[in-house]
Amino acid sequence: QVQLVESGGGLVQAGGSLRLSCAVSGRLFSTIAMGWYRQAPGKQRELVAFITIGGSTNYADSVKGRSTISRDNAKNTVYLQMNSLKPEDTAVYYCKVTRVGDVYWGQGTQVTVSS
Repeated sequence: QVQLVESGGGLVQAGGSLRLSCAVSGRLFSTIAMGWYRQAPGKQRELVAFITIGGSTNYADSVKGRSTISRDNAKNTVYLQMNSLKPEDTAVYYCKVTRVGDVYWGQGTQVTVSS
């Protein structure tokens, strides 16, 4: 099993920054990628960014240039640094771990950006 615990969400003014963290524990062999998704009220969950086990990254166009995904292998933690936040970034942010044959999700952390 794999457990994911997200933290770092909160209320921030437009233009501000937040760093989300996702601490991952459990059986991490065969991990392919780790990523962040978000879901705003009334909308589908969407990809924000992911990082592969080889270190390649990919970002949604909506956050490209404003966000950076990174990981600390020693701490088994993946981070999402978000800058220049906009009200449309308001959502619940979920961490996801993809292993061969399995997908695991965290419980989510709320990010609210006020205008």
